[in-house]
Amino acid sequence: MPLPDAITDFTAHREREERRFYARRPKKIGDVVAQVITTRGYGRIQSIENLDAAWQAAAGESLARFSRPGQVKRGLLEITVGNSTVVQELNFQKQQILTTLRNELPDTKIRDLRFRVGAIN
Repeated sequence: MPLPDAITDFTAHREREERRFYARRPKKIGDVVAQVITTRGYGRIQSIENLDAAWQAAAGESLARFSRPGQVKRGLLEITVGNSTVVQELNFQKQQILTTLRNELPDTKIRDLRFRVGAIN
């Protein structure tokens, strides 16, 4: 076996051993729980519930009944609304709703709201 092949083989063997050693090492429980939450999607479910609760508080009982928050993409929260009359009322209260949402969900960094008429489930 030529020397460069032996070095390559030794390096590959060493990397495999390091990975095996790391896999057998004890892990912090916080890291394991975070990995399970991420893998199973529990974090997304929790964030949807938090967003829904914040929307209920921001829009108020009467308007929240006819609307549902969607996803936040690049600071834009998409709201599905049952009819155009509710869209108009939400537009009138947009700044107040934004302020409340920012206070309720400071980590979400919501910059603006977009309303669209659609089916409310």
